[in-house]
Amino acid sequence: MSTGAEAMTDVGRVREIHRRLRRAHGPLDPPRKRDPLEELVLTILSQNTSDVNRDRAFEAMRRQFPTWEEVADAPIGELRDAIRPGGLANTKAPRIQQVLREIRAREGRLDLTWMRRVGDEEVEEYLVSLPGVGPKTAACVLAFSLGRPALPVDTHVYRVAGRLGLLPVGSTPGRAHQALKSLVAPAMRIPLHVGLIRHGRAICKAGVPRCDICPLADICPSASRFLEQGA
Repeated sequence: MSTGAEAMTDVGRVREIHRRLRRAHGPLDPPRKRDPLEELVLTILSQNTSDVNRDRAFEAMRRQFPTWEEVADAPIGELRDAIRPGGLANTKAPRIQQVLREIRAREGRLDLTWMRRVGDEEVEEYLVSLPGVGPKTAACVLAFSLGRPALPVDTHVYRVAGRLGLLPVGSTPGRAHQALKSLVAPAMRIPLHVGLIRHGRAICKAGVPRCDICPLADICPSASRFLEQGA
């Protein structure tokens, strides 16, 4: 199957992908804005789980430990039990406490609202210097808490963008952040992130993508291969 991918510039393809994703999946609005520290912890909880289970874990944690000080100083077993609905509690509970305690040691309190007054690079540099915090988590705080033009690369974005040929062959998730940052216009980064996630969950699935109903199939360099395999 020939595709229209070769006939477009990279910038033109990104615009067309964004247009089709919006048409297929509705308004590509980001989630509601949260405090930077809330968004940071929520993103840690979101790893390898659904949004529903992430939110359950976050709400259970805040019910049991209403302040960040209480979360930071909670007995580790109690924190693990509180966030267990989100999965990987044995890993996430100590990670959350390590991050909170490091912030408290640096800032003297558990508060990241100062990030609203500084530039993107300063925020990103600070966040990725925290224990276990990588580019995706930092980009989530930038995009969803601070409203900055960031494009977090989670597993869905990485998979779909790779299949669409938006990433250099062999790109790691870390390099994917830089590649998409260079390729996607600032105003389009957050909605494209939302659209790629929705598309990855509904159509461009990890196992066998549903290329036969995909609105991007004619501009996707991977679609013909998957369609031939399913023939």
